[in-house]
Amino acid sequence: MDISVFFKPVDLAFISDDYAYQPNQLGHTIKKFEESEKFPSVEECRIAIIGVKEGRGALSNESCANGADVVRKHLYKLWGLGNVFQIVDLGNIEAGHRIEDTYYAVSSIVEYLVKVNIIPLIIGGGQDLTFANYRGYQNLEQLVNLVSVDSNFNLGFIDDELDAQTYLSKIILYQPNYLFNYSNIGYQTYFVDPAAVELMQKLFFDSYRLGTVRANLEETEPIVRNADIVSFDISAVRNSDAPGNYNAGPNGFTGEEFCQIARYAGLSDKVSSIGFYEYNPAYDQRECTAHLIAQAIWCFVEGVTQRKNDVPTSLNPNFLKYRVFISESKHEIVFYKSNKSDRWWMEVPYPNNKSKYERHHLVPCSYADYQTACNEGMPDRWWQTYQKLI
Repeated sequence: MDISVFFKPVDLAFISDDYAYQPNQLGHTIKKFEESEKFPSVEECRIAIIGVKEGRGALSNESCANGADVVRKHLYKLWGLGNVFQIVDLGNIEAGHRIEDTYYAVSSIVEYLVKVNIIPLIIGGGQDLTFANYRGYQNLEQLVNLVSVDSNFNLGFIDDELDAQTYLSKIILYQPNYLFNYSNIGYQTYFVDPAAVELMQKLFFDSYRLGTVRANLEETEPIVRNADIVSFDISAVRNSDAPGNYNAGPNGFTGEEFCQIARYAGLSDKVSSIGFYEYNPAYDQRECTAHLIAQAIWCFVEGVTQRKNDVPTSLNPNFLKYRVFISESKHEIVFYKSNKSDRWWMEVPYPNNKSKYERHHLVPCSYADYQTACNEGMPDRWWQTYQKLI
């Protein structure tokens, strides 16, 4: 597939502003689609940066279509991470004649890149592009886990048009359905209809309030580690740290917490696409938010360079195995701890041997889940996964 037809070159004159990049800065080491150059090869690349100049689905925040190049301006000035692998900047996807044309371009590119084991890193546009990202997995014949870092669920109503405030319901209702799990990190209760929280529980999806997450940020690591797609809405960060969004509020994650979650996504061996959405330069004082997104992207890339490829398998000896019997529920839970990364997983059995080829579903977890089981408690992560498998 020739994906070059979807892209326009990066505006290097605007991005660099005559700044001379040093040899170890990303502006020098990243391969990029420039005006005077041919479309770059993606061979031997691990991450592909994609700007999307589409804001029609971002209600009251349409100028987020102009965000990608402002983020690049600050990303390119960051110092590199060695020559572990190549990063390629494919340029920008211009807004299509119809918004559906933009969705088609994004989903086609995501499908192509994921198939060849390259991580699409999407910058710019509204969070409705998460729907297009999800649709890129349609022909990959796998179930998908989606994690959204957002102050809201963006469910909307069934009859609403697809936009940044309704995209999740469109994903849930999309056919064929290949969404196994959705997790929200950082929702703020006063922005969410209680009926939506109840719906999340009925669907056995995971939702974590901002205060709960901030009290123990490390517990977000296994949530993100279980994702295929990670979607960041910049409005999840408090206004004082990221003013570049019409919907920014006084509460939210700090910039440091935002970057830490991005690093967790990079460390995950499973995350295969990621997007940073809703950045609007029109509201961004001194381009503070662009700085933050650039640093979050740097943290994600740094995490990818540190991936351990340590998912437990029968052929991998680098794990400690723990068996915990919970007498009240009559369940035995098998935990695995990696000797390489100290990360934890647990087995969840398929009810009544529902799976023809596997007996257990492996779920990332934390040491706290193991402690809960040792104290005769059933970890919430185990129970919700078990319910989804029924």
